Amino acid sequence: MAKLSTELQHYFLGEPHDLTSHEAAAAEAASPGDDVTLEEILALSGERTFGFLFVLLSLPSAIPLPATVISTPLGFVMALLSLQLLKGSEQPWLPEKWRKKGFSRDQVKKFIKVGLPWLKRIEAISRPRLTVVCTSRIGRLVIGLAMLIMSVSMMFPIPFTNTLPAISIFIMGFGLLDDDGAISLGGLTICVTALGLVFAAIFLGADVVKELIKSTLSGLRG
Repeated sequence: MAKLSTELQHYFLGEPHDLTSHEAAAAEAASPGDDVTLEEILALSGERTFGFLFVLLSLPSAIPLPATVISTPLGFVMALLSLQLLKGSEQPWLPEKWRKKGFSRDQVKKFIKVGLPWLKRIEAISRPRLTVVCTSRIGRLVIGLAMLIMSVSMMFPIPFTNTLPAISIFIMGFGLLDDDGAISLGGLTICVTALGLVFAAIFLGADVVKELIKSTLSGLRG
């Protein structure tokens, strides 16, 4: 099976090659317009399912490019996938309306082009190890719960709090993709750090709002 970086580079960046079965299925599912739909991404994932989807869907928010606009809808999709992972589902399911959801193909190409070097770096060290973390029921429960929390945190438009949760999902997804428990544990570690950052941002924001309300009320009384 072709590496994820190679397949994404071939499929989205248009390098000449013979289509794999995944790419052929994705091309058949592609929208007649110029958008990349979730239906197309599902077809491209093939039997790799959850790991592939988490890696690809978290990529736009994980790389150093502005992606605030799409972090919220992608967070919703990944939250639903996380719930299915918690449930023990083997195949992902998305509502038909969501499957038709499209994203600009040019924008997707830009994200993939920037993200490819990071993908290749992880692929260089990734291999099946500590597989119980990714394949056991308990391991997938822990990963699913962590991904659910990170996905929900991505839905809130709080500045600077989308990137770290997306990175943790990206890394845990890659661990699932290659049954690499060591990489998934690394993602879980980043998840704890990201959760602390999100809570800090929420509390800081609450304090700022509280001070603004106090100042406003003081001004009205004066």
